Amino acid sequence: MEAEGLRARKKRARLEAFVDATHRLAAEHGLERVTVEAICAEVGVSVRTFFNYFETKDDAVLGLEHWRLDPVAAETFAAGGPSGDLLPDMQALTASALDHPPLGKERMERAFEVAKGHPELMLRAYTHLQGLHDDLAALVRRRLGDTTDESVVTLVGALLLALAHATFLRWDAAGGGGDVHEHLPGVVSDLAGILATGR
Repeated sequence: MEAEGLRARKKRARLEAFVDATHRLAAEHGLERVTVEAICAEVGVSVRTFFNYFETKDDAVLGLEHWRLDPVAAETFAAGGPSGDLLPDMQALTASALDHPPLGKERMERAFEVAKGHPELMLRAYTHLQGLHDDLAALVRRRLGDTTDESVVTLVGALLLALAHATFLRWDAAGGGGDVHEHLPGVVSDLAGILATGR
């Protein structure tokens, strides 16, 4: 067990080194001029090793790793909390996810700073969030009950992902400063307004 823990820590440290090197090189030379070879030279490993961690340079910019929901927040949502009303509870679950990015807030903010001006990176980040789809579907099904129509489960799960995506976009449009989740209440308020007025 201890050996597994050591391997996991080494793997995470290597992953973080790749992300940090990519951000440094992009800041110094511009993203277009950064190559996988340069990233590997910075970290001191082979190109083959890079591809054990990331599919593309873009993934290294974003530091893509599977987002995991906070267990306490997830259980609270599945049990019908924290408020008992679905939309505020969706906001609370989304806030928890945004507040705990896999590689930390500082790296996430650097990643989005590099990504400015590269819409394909924002799309890639959103696509990666889809990795939460199965986890969210299971939580929503527990929350709403096993007899809930699958289309409703899919809709609520999609709305949770959309809240996260829209919050990232608003944070970026505001200059990318501060905590991402500070923009979430405004997004939720807009969604409630759209649902209430039909526009």
